[in-house]
Amino acid sequence: MIQKTLPKTSLLFRGSTLASATQQLELLHSPACGTGDFDAALGTAGLAPLHATGLEVFQVNTGRICNQTCAHCHVDAGPDRREIMSPEVAGWCLDALAKTDIPVVDITGGAPEMCPSFRDIVIGARALGRKVLDRCNLTILLAKGYEDLPEFLAENQVEIVCSLPHHRALSTDRQRGDGVYDKSIIALKMLNKLGYGQPGTGLELTVVTNPVGAFLPAGQDSLEAEWRRELKTRHGIDFTRLFTITNMPISRYLEWLESTGNLSAYMQRLTDAFNPIAAKGVMCRTMISVDWTGRLFDCDFNQMLDLKVGFGAPVHIKDFDAAALATRRIVTDRHCFGCTAGAGSSCGGALEE
Repeated sequence: MIQKTLPKTSLLFRGSTLASATQQLELLHSPACGTGDFDAALGTAGLAPLHATGLEVFQVNTGRICNQTCAHCHVDAGPDRREIMSPEVAGWCLDALAKTDIPVVDITGGAPEMCPSFRDIVIGARALGRKVLDRCNLTILLAKGYEDLPEFLAENQVEIVCSLPHHRALSTDRQRGDGVYDKSIIALKMLNKLGYGQPGTGLELTVVTNPVGAFLPAGQDSLEAEWRRELKTRHGIDFTRLFTITNMPISRYLEWLESTGNLSAYMQRLTDAFNPIAAKGVMCRTMISVDWTGRLFDCDFNQMLDLKVGFGAPVHIKDFDAAALATRRIVTDRHCFGCTAGAGSSCGGALEE
């Protein structure tokens, strides 16, 4: 189980060595994490070196400020963080997007809604005819100053991809903080009332769940059936779909693994469960990720480890080149086993059941 007493502040605020991406990578390559070689695993699957196969998702990480401090957070986000995307960088993102036909804009954070440019990005992307996803922690919908946010999202036909560790309060609050579950249920009911998760409205409500502990997710299909039954029976809540995601061994979850003595076993579990089919479909092959300063990354996880796009690809949104990025070589490291273990894991849920 995730520790009962959650950290109230980020790794950075506490001065933890693991606030450093360099220190995280050093730990991942230490004897404590075994000897698994991700590129070698790709080689056995005929996928090395890994390359992008196109651009289908333009992911924007608006920064690390958040109204929650979750034990598993790979972003090390929280109320004490101040990194946030400026209007200028948001404008560069929309300018780059306008020069492409990338169909999906995926907005994440932190709590992306806390970025002053969040609504401008939504409105701009929708004006370009793109589908927009908001990776929402649910509790932000109840926060002071955000009271009109649910209506704004519905009016702009934004798909809400909301995170909820478990359909029971105990596990959710252990991972996300006391009272988060109850607030999340209130927010989900609010969204249902607006039409989210209801047939015929076009308002999609995707629930994302991750394990509360040092193990891999159960099967996505079976979990979705369980969650539909539990949330409907206990709370009258409907949703469009459920995604499972594996906890990535970086940032605060990496800290928890090390402090509880689970690091070695968890990394071995990920390595042993490498799935070539899942590896073939990893999200980085069809995604580009932009950080709050405009730097480009293969995915949000690489962004948090400061592993910028490499091998000659453009490294900043001002130099965006869709053709070059669509075939770029992907930067990989040992944390990538998290996306390829078992059924696989990505921002779009399991890759192969």
